Amino acid sequence: MTTRSARRKFSADFKAKVVIEALKERSSMEELARKFELHPNQIGTWKKEFLTNAGAAFASESDISDDKKEQEALMDKLYSQIGQQKIEIDWLKKKLL
Repeated sequence: MTTRSARRKFSADFKAKVVIEALKERSSMEELARKFELHPNQIGTWKKEFLTNAGAAFASESDISDDKKEQEALMDKLYSQIGQQKIEIDWLKKKLL
């Protein structure tokens, strides 16, 4: 029976450091993988994720706050629906007894 090693967890700062090195293209992915003891596919995945979310670095505070307000409004609506359903379920349980 083989023993599995625990998964390594990397901080956001470490990931950013690796991706920035990859974007500089001074070294190949294989060289970076050896240097940081990672698989080249992992670096590629982080690089793709970084580039996909790069626009968030330039998002204005109002854009972020608007999104947050929309999420909070949705959460409030959902919590009120859950509360209403709980009241209805409790009422129905009392009627059955």
